[in-house]
Amino acid sequence: MIRRAPFVFLICLAETLSMTGTMYFPALLPSFQAEWGLTNTAAGWINGVFFAGYAVASPILVGLTDRIDTRRIYLPSALLAALSLFLFGWCAEGTWTAAVFRLLAGIGLAGTYMPGLRALSDNVTGPGQSRYIVFYTASYGIGTALSVYLAGLLLPLTGWRLGAEFLALGPLAALLIFAAVVPPRTPLGSAAGLRFSRNDLKTVLANRPAVGYMLGYGAHCWELFGYRSWLVAFLAYSLSLQPGFTSPLSPQNIAMLILLIGVPASIVGNEGAMKWGRRRALATYMIGSGILGCVIGFSAALDYYLVIALCFLYGMTNLFDSGALTAGLVAESPERQRGLTLAVYSFTGFGMAFLAPVAFGAILDAAGRGVAAWGLAFASLGIVCMSGALWLRVFRAGGTA
Repeated sequence: MIRRAPFVFLICLAETLSMTGTMYFPALLPSFQAEWGLTNTAAGWINGVFFAGYAVASPILVGLTDRIDTRRIYLPSALLAALSLFLFGWCAEGTWTAAVFRLLAGIGLAGTYMPGLRALSDNVTGPGQSRYIVFYTASYGIGTALSVYLAGLLLPLTGWRLGAEFLALGPLAALLIFAAVVPPRTPLGSAAGLRFSRNDLKTVLANRPAVGYMLGYGAHCWELFGYRSWLVAFLAYSLSLQPGFTSPLSPQNIAMLILLIGVPASIVGNEGAMKWGRRRALATYMIGSGILGCVIGFSAALDYYLVIALCFLYGMTNLFDSGALTAGLVAESPERQRGLTLAVYSFTGFGMAFLAPVAFGAILDAAGRGVAAWGLAFASLGIVCMSGALWLRVFRAGGTA
């Protein structure tokens, strides 16, 4: 019999450790741009291809959790995540090699993040499941913060190559934890084999409330990962506009703290959704965060402490909806189709996460890389985020709120 609290803690710990390399490139983006001579558009592609790997692989890997034991997906994927980090440190030389290894890292994340959530939701059920799911999704934020912090810490100590190889130990530790604590399980759909029919997908897409959460998640991921991919670079740019100002913390350390603040924000956001109504609360979160996104980029030349404060606030608002979206999706998905539903959900979200950093970098290059360019790039995040409120309203059960 599984003891809930230790099981949830260890699954969340594995999730955190599996992500030590996810933010390695964006955390050191100014250094890579200087060393490799990357344009903002090229940097956006390297940032985005990580999420492209996730988006392409997740429909297959997450969907298979309906048919085969989740351990058979998670364990080799964690190994791939570790290998991608090691190879990045060993072989990366510029845009194309970096993109290949970031693509592999995204595939590794596809086989660990949502399959880990599936393992949690399969083994921990009942009225507390929603909160446990939010704890798990919040551990994503801890993992990204840890990744940024370790990247900034290791750079002056070891250089970026050895640092990447050292961080490969994180996914390997996650592999060992998952193998030890998650029991083997035969899914309800295992008798259907490994292939999915067109009717399976039609059934998932016919679930209107689930589709609303999928599209809302797409808008959320566009904003969230566009912001995270360019956060360190934005802080470094703002600092460069204030000659003579000395910050006690590096942009990487500030970004790490901003990402950590998202952990309680996600939990508080889900509690609010449970109290006020999930869709109503989500619409409020998305519109408020979108408005802030439309103005924050134009603040780059203001006092650096004010810029940091706005970044902290934005780091909270763009995560209020995270756990509530995922908990709502799980609640609307039948167990027999939960894997495929999560797969479509992941594909929608991380497909948008792939496009957002690319669009952000392209806007910076096209608009001249000044304060106005940063403002327009951030506004592209905020406008798309606000559209999530519309999708949640349009796709709801029976056309009612």
